[in-house]
Amino acid sequence: MSTSDQPYPEHQSGLEVYEVKEELRRALRARRAKLTPRALEAAGLGLAKVVAGVPAVAEATCVAAYVSRPTEPPTTPLLDRLAARGTQIMLPVLGAGLRRDWAWYRGPGDLQVRAPGRPAEPAGPTLGADALTEVRAVIAPALAVDTDGGRLGQGGGWYDRVLRHAPADALVVAVVFDEEVYDAVVRPLPREPHDRLVDIVATPSGWRWLRTPAGA
Repeated sequence: MSTSDQPYPEHQSGLEVYEVKEELRRALRARRAKLTPRALEAAGLGLAKVVAGVPAVAEATCVAAYVSRPTEPPTTPLLDRLAARGTQIMLPVLGAGLRRDWAWYRGPGDLQVRAPGRPAEPAGPTLGADALTEVRAVIAPALAVDTDGGRLGQGGGWYDRVLRHAPADALVVAVVFDEEVYDAVVRPLPREPHDRLVDIVATPSGWRWLRTPAGA
């Protein structure tokens, strides 16, 4: 939840929303860059347990997830935990011009870095953007999430576009560190019309609904 030491642009008047987003992204990335390898390892282990226990993820036979970047909450422990219990996992594959695609996760030995600065991707054949119609849950990266379901991503808009291919009832689980959950009443994240809200936020210490579907 929001605290006084969370990065937050104090002077937003006169700025475009995208400028406020970029200011906040820079501050959050700088904060993440200070995390120690030990802290990152602990976060990855905590997230693996928490996210695997989210009912929408635990009950799904097929989920979409992602391979974390060096300063993100590590997802390798989560991928291994889900794969060990038989869950099929789709991972993003980025083509030319941020083309959206997916491929199956077949273990860490199958991952390769295809371009500098990009996370590792499966080496196997791609499935096409429409493959996302098979998933019941989408585990998505974020730099911050607020309690109204607002998500601040890395700035490319990739997930906002790709989630259009997900089933209407598939739940989106955003993953952040504990201190990156913002109170939408006092510190709402900047939002644009194209931004897709998320349903659940998961951190190393637990998860919570942000937008509860009927019957959940």
